[in-house]
Amino acid sequence: MRQSGSDGGYPLFALVPTRLHGSRRPKNLIFASLRKPDIRFRSSVDNDIEIVGGNPDDTLVYDREIPTAGLRWRDLHAWWQDTRKSSSETDPRADLYQRLLKSLPANSPGQRNLFMAYHTAPSANDPALLPEAWLHWDHKTVQDRGPQALLRSRMDFLLLLPHGQRVVLEVDGSQHYTRDCGRTPDTAKYAEMVAADRDLKLREYEVFRFGHDELKSFADAQALLGQFLPDMFRRFRVISS
Repeated sequence: MRQSGSDGGYPLFALVPTRLHGSRRPKNLIFASLRKPDIRFRSSVDNDIEIVGGNPDDTLVYDREIPTAGLRWRDLHAWWQDTRKSSSETDPRADLYQRLLKSLPANSPGQRNLFMAYHTAPSANDPALLPEAWLHWDHKTVQDRGPQALLRSRMDFLLLLPHGQRVVLEVDGSQHYTRDCGRTPDTAKYAEMVAADRDLKLREYEVFRFGHDELKSFADAQALLGQFLPDMFRRFRVISS
């Protein structure tokens, strides 16, 4: 049993599997950034951060408590509507969808196809799919930091599921294991990728990888997710409707 939230100032507790004993509630959920965010501590004692410089809409920061049932589309839609001033003619859900889609890299059509396929007739009770979620952040570049740099700054997609379960979806193109524009195998790149996976799993994230060729078209992505998502939701006991 661990504290999973609060209601009216009173703590809420939930029974969770023992394998999740080390999981904690997210404190800083930063995602869908159009550039590397410039972060500073507002209070290092309380671990309060803020994004400074540039356009504040270039980076999204979800600043609400994650419910025991996980972060659902309804939660994300409510946050977006409350924090954005939209005209009465604007559909907040469509506006958020376009903003998230904009954050996806142009050189990864497979990633875009997965994201769009996930949104085929979505339920407000489905887990929210967060693109380009920041895992590590360092004010220095990898070149500056050298071999001590943290692997994999961002996750392609993050799902926050019931009882603190965290699932990462990664789309792997040839750049993950080759060099010279895909002409030469690169075992060092592959080693970095699997090392980063091990680090995530030790932090109690579950990682699922998709090959880019599985997602070459929107139809391919729809067919794949049509099989994968129900199995994954059952695996993590997600009730989506």
